[in-house]
Amino acid sequence: MKILSMPHSLRFLRAGARNLALLTALVGALAWQPAQALRIKEVAAVQGVRSNQLSGYGLVVGLDGTGDQTTQMPYTTQSVQNYLQQMGITLPGNINARNIQLKNVAAVIVTAELPAFAQPGQQIDVVVSSMGNAKSLKGGTLITTPLRGADGEIYALAQGNMVVGGAGASAGGSKVQINHLSAGRIPMGAQVERAVPSPFNEGDTIRLGLNAADFQTASKVVQVINSRYGLGTAAALDGRTVEVRAPMDPSARVGFMAAIEELQLTGSRPAAKVVINPRTGSIVMNQAVTLKPSAIAHGNLAITIDSTPVISQPNAFSQGETVVREKANIQVTQEPGSIVNVPSSANLADVVRSLNALGATPQDLLAILQALKAAGALEAELEVL
Repeated sequence: MKILSMPHSLRFLRAGARNLALLTALVGALAWQPAQALRIKEVAAVQGVRSNQLSGYGLVVGLDGTGDQTTQMPYTTQSVQNYLQQMGITLPGNINARNIQLKNVAAVIVTAELPAFAQPGQQIDVVVSSMGNAKSLKGGTLITTPLRGADGEIYALAQGNMVVGGAGASAGGSKVQINHLSAGRIPMGAQVERAVPSPFNEGDTIRLGLNAADFQTASKVVQVINSRYGLGTAAALDGRTVEVRAPMDPSARVGFMAAIEELQLTGSRPAAKVVINPRTGSIVMNQAVTLKPSAIAHGNLAITIDSTPVISQPNAFSQGETVVREKANIQVTQEPGSIVNVPSSANLADVVRSLNALGATPQDLLAILQALKAAGALEAELEVL
C-alpha cells in the first residue's frame, strides 16, 4: 500500500478588533447639539385613526415564458379556467385543464395598505408577490383583483402593469440575476371602493395613544395641553393613553387636533436602552446610556483546524479501491487578557470611548455589555433582537 499525503490547511480565526472611531466621531458631534423639543404628533397618535391591511388573490398575465409551471401548480390552471368562465368562455370537453401549459401566467398574492380616511375613488399602491414557482413577474399585467379586509369585505380593486426592480438572464446553463424578480409593485394600482368608518367624530372626547408607554411623556402631554387650553382639557388614563375633550363640530375638531399635534414637549429624556442584534453583531445605544466605574478582563480565543487529506491507494492488480480520508488537527489558543479599568461615563461619547479602549470586536462587545448589565455597571435596558 502506498500512502500519499497532500497537506491542506483550513484555519478559523476570530475576526480582529474593529475600530469604532467613526461612531465615536459621530457621537461626539451629536453630543454638542442642543436638545430639540418634540411635537405631540411625533410621540402620539389618535386612537382609532389608523390604516388597514388588504389582501387578495389574482393572476398576472403577459409574462415572457417565466410564469408558473402549471403541472406543478394546478391552482393556477384552475384560476384561469374560472376566469374564462366568468368571461363567458368554456373550454371544449376534450381539453383537460390540468394538462394545459400556461407559461405566461402566474398566481400571485396582492397586498395593499388602506390609509385612514380613504374615500371611494382614491388610488393606493399595491405589492404583487408570486405564490407559485414563476421565475419572473417582469413585464406582466395584473388582471382585476378584489382586495379584502379582515372582515372579508371588498374595499379596493387592483389592476395594472407590474414594476419589477430587477433583471435576469439565463443561457447555456448559466444564470445571472439582479435583485428579486418574483415580486413587484403597481404604483396607484388599486382604487378604493369602500371607506372604513372612523370613530374620530364620535363622542365629545378624543384619545391619544403614545407610541411607547411612558408615564413621564403622558404627564408632559397633559401638562402642555392643559396649559394651552385650560385645566381639565386633557387627562392621562394610564401610561399610554391621554383623553382630550374636543369640539363637537367636525371642522373645529380637525383644527383643534391640528393645533394639539404641533404643541411641543420640552425636557423629555428618553429611557436608556441598548439594542443588540447577535446575528449581525450590531449594537445601537441612545444618548441616555451611562456607565459606572468597573474593571473588565477580556482575552481573545483562536481556534486553528488543520485538515490533511490522506489518500490510500491499493497495490497494482489487487482490484482494490482508492480511499480518501481526512486527518484533522485542532488547536485552541487563548491569549491572556489584561484588566482594563472603565471609568464612569456620563454621556454617550464617553461610553463609546470607554468601549473603544477595550479593543474588542462587536461580537465580543455583546458579551461584555451583558456582563456589565449583570454587574450593575451599565445603566440601560438591554434589548436583544
